[in-house]
Amino acid sequence: MGKFIVRVLINALALWIASALLPGLQISSTGADGLIPGNSTAGTVLAFVAMGLIFGVVNALVKPIVKLLSLPITFITLGLFTVIINAAMLWLTSWLSHYTPVRFTIDTFLWTAVLAAIVISVVSMIAIALTGINRSRVSRRS
Repeated sequence: MGKFIVRVLINALALWIASALLPGLQISSTGADGLIPGNSTAGTVLAFVAMGLIFGVVNALVKPIVKLLSLPITFITLGLFTVIINAAMLWLTSWLSHYTPVRFTIDTFLWTAVLAAIVISVVSMIAIALTGINRSRVSRRS
């Protein structure tokens, strides 16, 4: 459970950095239902955590199926199609956010979503390396 929470927070951090760097990527809370406060710091943090959660679920459930189905084109492009898959997962997360009190908008797929996918991948890779959540614990027996 601890790894899951850390991954959601890493996703939220990566989305925050991507939205700070790219003007076409925006995350905001509507605050209409009272669950997430509107224009406050807590509301902003909760909005990014909520989108980190949705993005993590999309990556866990949908991305493996899409990667399997697109294996031939990924092989032909020497893995570069993975960036397009990551951008598509962001686009799907943006579409799913319309059913939540948090709005995640991407203005264009070609530039904003692809660049955001690259930024999020790099930030996630660095954060996961720093936290060490992928390291397996090996018990040594004497």
